[in-house]
Amino acid sequence: MSQLQDLTALIRANTPLIVIETRDEERVVELFRQSLLHVWRALHRWTITEGLRRLDLDREDPAEGPPDASYALRAIQGAEQRGIYLLLDFHPYLGYASHQRLLRDIVQRRGCEPHVLVLVGAKVELPAELEALAVRFAPRLPDQAALLKLVREEAVAYAKEHGGRRVEAEEDAVRQIVRHLQGLDLHDARRITRQLIHADGALTASDLPQLAKLKFELLNRSGHLHYEYDTAGFDDVAGARRLKRWISQRRAAFAGNPPPGLDPPRGVLLLGVQGCGKSLLAKAIAGGFGVPLLRLDFGTLYAKYHGETEQNLRAALASADQLAPCVLWIDEIEKGVAADSGDGDGGVSRRVLGYLLTWMAERKSPVFLVATANQVQHLPAELLRKGRFDEIFFVDLPDPDTRVELLRLHLSARGLDPEGFALPALAAAANGFSGAEIEQAIVSGLYAAHAEQRALDTDLLMQEIRGTRPLSVLMAEQVAALRAWALERTVPAD
Repeated sequence: MSQLQDLTALIRANTPLIVIETRDEERVVELFRQSLLHVWRALHRWTITEGLRRLDLDREDPAEGPPDASYALRAIQGAEQRGIYLLLDFHPYLGYASHQRLLRDIVQRRGCEPHVLVLVGAKVELPAELEALAVRFAPRLPDQAALLKLVREEAVAYAKEHGGRRVEAEEDAVRQIVRHLQGLDLHDARRITRQLIHADGALTASDLPQLAKLKFELLNRSGHLHYEYDTAGFDDVAGARRLKRWISQRRAAFAGNPPPGLDPPRGVLLLGVQGCGKSLLAKAIAGGFGVPLLRLDFGTLYAKYHGETEQNLRAALASADQLAPCVLWIDEIEKGVAADSGDGDGGVSRRVLGYLLTWMAERKSPVFLVATANQVQHLPAELLRKGRFDEIFFVDLPDPDTRVELLRLHLSARGLDPEGFALPALAAAANGFSGAEIEQAIVSGLYAAHAEQRALDTDLLMQEIRGTRPLSVLMAEQVAALRAWALERTVPAD
């Protein structure tokens, strides 16, 4: 059913009290005007500045008495014709016992017609006695057609303001902008669109990062999501060839054009040795899909009061749904949903896991989940079974070719010419090194070269590599056990 049909059904049922939380009052008023085409009622609106006014007549009627909350309720109670009363920002006046009593009398039909009262506000909190009598109606957010119309309206308005100068719009960029505006109401979508247009008189692909940032700042009400401004591209990542190919095959489907019979991709779990680039791969996946990256820090979710942790998780995931399309990155997920926590934390980890699994299974928004983990033995079996993630990739220690690629990338990033180094020999000496350890060897070599007032060369870098004991040596047993576990259970990222 459409939202107009849903609303009409509530009116036909003579629902006594409806609560609508929105900032777009004009849209709500227009929706009720449209409902009168299907079910006739007298339509009134009340504000503290204007008082009661009738809206369903062709003429502009004056206010029906003074703009006083008590007067409005008594006028409604005494009205001889049943009607719909839109009470805008009325809930603050429910702090008075007399107002609560009057409203309850009207809602319970004590000596009055079966009116439909509608409380409209950005946030409507009711006393418990009234909450039990109310039905909450949530207006649906605008669809792509409505958002596209809005963008075109703002382009026309810009041209009028600038002497006929037309907005330079790339067709594909406009489609992407409309897609990223989903999850916003018309008021916020219009404000962001206007800001993008007036910045340079154009709508291009270069506007997408700014749009994503503005949307995040607007919708991250939970405060538990972090916007990762520095995403990466797959060119910045050495190795991981199989994972790169997997993402590129699914980019079109995630962008909203899945082939017939296929669902959009939902997420991956990245297991691996510490320092081998799982975090960089999460950033590269967002770059590969061309969407913003949000990081969920489980550490900020946990609170001391009962139920607050689960509420924080619900708020964070709800924000991610609104910010879609995006990649949601949960780093070191085993720390938040450890299988061996038992009841030591009062069962919080189990409830967090339960809600996370439910969200993973039931979400409809284009949120691609990337979870990273270092200690697979701490992950619960429910999270690892097939269907939770599209695939589980293992990010292993780099092979010789990948180590050469890593050396090349990190030397170039520091303004050094990789061709001036014996890369194959250095890669062979760095056997067992992770990507982070190779980078740190280059950093240490640069410090040593600066101390000796010389340029970094192969000999100096070789000394740093040979003087380093990598994690695969320091924690040889644990690393070997992890690699052995992953051999037959996961898909190699490379």
